[in-house]
Amino acid sequence: MQKINIGLTETQRQGVIDLLNNDLADSYLLLVKTKKYHWDVVGPQFMTLHKLWQAHYEALTINVDAIAERIRMLGGYPVGTMAGFLKICSLKEHAGKIPTATGMVANLLEDHEKVVRNLRGDVDKCCDKFKDDGTADFLTGLMEQHEEIAWMLRSFMEGESLKSNGSKPDSKDLR
Repeated sequence: MQKINIGLTETQRQGVIDLLNNDLADSYLLLVKTKKYHWDVVGPQFMTLHKLWQAHYEALTINVDAIAERIRMLGGYPVGTMAGFLKICSLKEHAGKIPTATGMVANLLEDHEKVVRNLRGDVDKCCDKFKDDGTADFLTGLMEQHEEIAWMLRSFMEGESLKSNGSKPDSKDLR
């Protein structure tokens, strides 16, 4: 194998590869969950959510490929199996459950916010611990995409959850 000489030690590169594989697992599970909700959503918001989630899973598909390619750029190999993804994923699958449309939005919002928090921590580790500004920049771009999706989902929830008097219910009422 050709030696990689990009200004990072083997330990730094492997640390970043491990972070990226965790991010890949989360992104892949989120892609699958978004696609499943795209297929299963019913109700008055069907068309709105069906189209929104298509745009989201298309963006996630691009991100999954970009993360895997970043791993390869650093000399690693991406996890590439569902078993592997589920082993290292920080998100929950919710297998066998089909929530209401609002429940689907709430689940995806929770997942995107968790991904944002994870990416924020990974950016810090890339800069401080692994000295990899390139990957930190890459992850910042992904984080911003997830922040935008979370904002869209949050906005949908706020519109959905207004009580008849115009007030917002407690977050526990949204599930």
